[in-house]
Amino acid sequence: MAPHEALYGTRCRSPIGWFKVSEAEFIGPDLVLQAKEKVKVIQERLKLQNSYTYVRRKQLEFEVDDSVYLRVSPMKGVMRFGKKGKLSPRCIGPYRIYKRVGNVAYELELPQKLAVIHLVFHIFILKKCLDDPSLIVPIENIEIKDRLS
Repeated sequence: MAPHEALYGTRCRSPIGWFKVSEAEFIGPDLVLQAKEKVKVIQERLKLQNSYTYVRRKQLEFEVDDSVYLRVSPMKGVMRFGKKGKLSPRCIGPYRIYKRVGNVAYELELPQKLAVIHLVFHIFILKKCLDDPSLIVPIENIEIKDRLS
């Protein structure tokens, strides 16, 4: 709820109709004390809500030379990487971190075909690669026999 609604118990009206001539009342000390109590309750509940938020959130931090995936959001009707819509990949990579830029940004080493993209990415767009990059087999080297082996 809005702070005005929490303090006064009514929805906030537009600034044009805040006070009418017949509504002018004397504000006593008991109304101020009630407002202070409501503010304390709201602050306690916000702290509790904030603690629930950070329980499962983990701090991400990468080192130079780590491998990361780059998240690309699938969009309806957009052709990316040869796939359209929901079938387009959510992450591409892995790519190596070249340099740390600030607290939450990293510069990646991207291949030449992605040279149009800016090299610096926010930490939110990166996903840690837990695989060993030396085990990745290029798709061009895979041969499928008649028995699908």
